[in-house]
Amino acid sequence: MDDEYLVPISALQHYLYCPRQCALIHIEQQWTENRQTAEGRLLHKRADQPQSERRKGVRVVTAMPLVDLPLGITGVADVVEFYPESGVERAFPVEYKRGRPKAHHADEVQLCAQALCLETMLGQPVTSGALFYGQTRRRNDIAFSDELRALTSQTIEATRRMILSAKTPLADYEPKRCDGCSLIDLCQPRLLNRSRSVEHWLQSQLED
Repeated sequence: MDDEYLVPISALQHYLYCPRQCALIHIEQQWTENRQTAEGRLLHKRADQPQSERRKGVRVVTAMPLVDLPLGITGVADVVEFYPESGVERAFPVEYKRGRPKAHHADEVQLCAQALCLETMLGQPVTSGALFYGQTRRRNDIAFSDELRALTSQTIEATRRMILSAKTPLADYEPKRCDGCSLIDLCQPRLLNRSRSVEHWLQSQLED
């Protein structure tokens, strides 16, 4: 598979949060940092160092490269824990997030995509993983159900279509989502929303 068809696993999380944000990052190659992204980067700092060690009989691998060519996705797992079970090691991916659990399923999809890669790479089922949130300092165990796997596959295809189209979606301002986004000054959702309204009004006048 050509590299252009390989979707970064991180793009899936961006796409479900906001397709325009995903396009700005993965099509237009734009990025800015705010307090939230800086805190997230610091939270990932230790996990970003590739290493392998044993803790109480569990092998812990950080910054593990992942790829699934049939699905066309690639990325890096923050942490993969390998638990001994019946003479083999069972993989358990752990993804670090700075905030807290969210209503949408972007984090779960990102983690599930990591599990799909591990299944292909290791030739074994990966039934669950965990999301660690910095604000709550707790792990949330995630089961990779059929529904979550289906949503992940659909998100992979939708993200790939958008990236290959090389088209950035129009802005759609939502205060709760947009105001906390580090790309808000690049995106200009308030301004573009107003511009689109003016264009719509002008078009309606011409049609009349």
